[in-house]
Amino acid sequence: NTQNKMMNAVAAVAVSAARRRPLHQSHHAPISFTSLTSAAHQRQQHRERHDNGPAFQQVVRTRMDNSASSAAGAPAPPTFSSYDFPERNEAPVITRTRAIDVASSRRASDSSDNINTSSSTGASAIVPPHSKPISSAPPPAILSAPPSARLSTPATEITTLPNGVRVGSMETPSPVSAVGVLLDFGSRHERLRNALPDDSAVSTAGVNHLLELLAFQSSLPSASLSSTRLRSRLDNLGAATFANSSREQMMYCVDVLRPNAVPAFDLLAEVVKCPEVAEEEVEEMKKVMEFQLMDVVPQILLGEGLQMAAYGKLAESNGDGDGDGDDDTLQQLGRPHFCTAEALPFLSARSVHFFKEQNLLHNPHGVVVSGSGIEHDALVELAMRHFGDMTAANPNEPPPSPPPHDNPHTLPSTYTGGQYRLPTPLHSLYPDKPQYTHVALAFEAPLGWHSPHLVPLCVLQTLLGGGSSFSAGGPGKGMYSKLYREVLNRYSWVESAEAFSSFHAESGLWGISGSCRPDKAGELTKAMVREFVELSRYYVTEEELQRAKNMLKCNVLTQLESRLVLFEDIGRQILTYGRREDAESMCGKIDAVTKEDIIEVVRMAIGTMRPTMGVVGVDISKVPMIEDVEKMLSAESMGTHSVGGSGGGGRGGGKVEKKSWFS
Repeated sequence: NTQNKMMNAVAAVAVSAARRRPLHQSHHAPISFTSLTSAAHQRQQHRERHDNGPAFQQVVRTRMDNSASSAAGAPAPPTFSSYDFPERNEAPVITRTRAIDVASSRRASDSSDNINTSSSTGASAIVPPHSKPISSAPPPAILSAPPSARLSTPATEITTLPNGVRVGSMETPSPVSAVGVLLDFGSRHERLRNALPDDSAVSTAGVNHLLELLAFQSSLPSASLSSTRLRSRLDNLGAATFANSSREQMMYCVDVLRPNAVPAFDLLAEVVKCPEVAEEEVEEMKKVMEFQLMDVVPQILLGEGLQMAAYGKLAESNGDGDGDGDDDTLQQLGRPHFCTAEALPFLSARSVHFFKEQNLLHNPHGVVVSGSGIEHDALVELAMRHFGDMTAANPNEPPPSPPPHDNPHTLPSTYTGGQYRLPTPLHSLYPDKPQYTHVALAFEAPLGWHSPHLVPLCVLQTLLGGGSSFSAGGPGKGMYSKLYREVLNRYSWVESAEAFSSFHAESGLWGISGSCRPDKAGELTKAMVREFVELSRYYVTEEELQRAKNMLKCNVLTQLESRLVLFEDIGRQILTYGRREDAESMCGKIDAVTKEDIIEVVRMAIGTMRPTMGVVGVDISKVPMIEDVEKMLSAESMGTHSVGGSGGGGRGGGKVEKKSWFS
């Protein structure tokens, strides 16, 4: 106890001195521990200083004189700089304590505290100590890991409830469970105007963005919990909560100690099904969204623009055909994922309730309960308790079609290609910050998640690799990937160059994005074109291909070691395919990819479809138009090299004979 008091006093004096220290002196050496006095002495100094005024200086001088006379012949006391005590004109009195003295004092204090003598009886009673030694054994509520001999190969178990809700899980020897719900709706199902039976209309544009922010932040009337009490109860359970929305799916997740998985899932189910979503809660989150819109990073603007250009408006209506003059011509995959400034004022609590009524509450086939680190039977019981009563809007209708279109409100989108160009204003707060032009060039991945070329496209993305101009290097950083070797390491003015892909139920995109100084944006675009054409004209080397396949398998397997990634992978695969493919099968498909598969994917993209280009930056004048990019691709593929060099000479992969699409 004495040591604790002394350490508390030391910390308090250190904080106080640090606050008094001038800001321009904050980089100097911190206060020395030996210059701090005991708690009692500090309080005495404080009283003398403020109560006695000048007497304080006389007391200090007297103590220093006495100390000097009694320590004749002793070494000179240490000196102190003005940074240690900036408000003092003389050195303070120093009290030094040895570790052995502290230990002896603590033992004496413990003995006196543990013995309480009764004044009435004179008998001595032993009082238990305030703190107990920490045991090496885990708490009884936490399950110990079983011996390795008792462990079996984990397998994914899937159960379908009578109403169509699917439950998938994998048991792992972990004291922590990740449980949650994945839902078959996303921003593609939003509409700017939805007609209601009372001839009014409600907007759902931006609802998924709003739902992500409202997750675990809204009151639960069914459980008599306010939003504050809900967060407090989750904190008491030690739960970490997550919510994520995409264009096609919504995810709610709780990561919690295994003994607390049941009460945590009870709260999560209420959050998913019946949150209150009051107007004041919506208005609060709309302010958050407004602040987010003030400073959107260029990469997000570029990604949104690519989707809008790739799945542009169609001449014929692809909406509900009601002719109400709203966004009927916008394809679902071409709608913004994040709420726009134009749609924000029309969001309300009514928008949220209408969207959930339309896409969730009467769509049990679009609900997947997923878990990792939890027994499957226990998860099925929880799913039945909370989601077993869900019914379809029309129970007499046959079950929905198998994936990819479980949601009846999902309308297939058609790839159109095109360009998106967005000049951005100079940042008002950071006008001297370096400005870059961001460019992306992409092609369609037909059939998206269900494409036979899905795995070769993933290998190709890993083979291209890339990243930013600065990297610490090291194993697995992709420093030998194609874009690093042939773009980032070749052109010093390139800030970033990276391969990307995004897949959906019926289509997808894959390509290269990069950034550089505005005056070099045209050259960056030509470098991207050369990479695509080189892939279509030359086989990749066996070394490149094997390195990419090894890296992709490594990424897949290491990611699945994460409990949260495993939970998400189980849920999304069941929602997308109706089943889950294990890691062994996945690695087998990766190993089966050949260099012929890579060149076929690239040739099919360049030769049969229009590219999609996105450009974002303060100055985008140097970036060629999409028509010029198409001419570059055609000229390069024909071998005229109008954009400078083949880029593939001496690769050793061998030139491929031209196919009919070159002519």
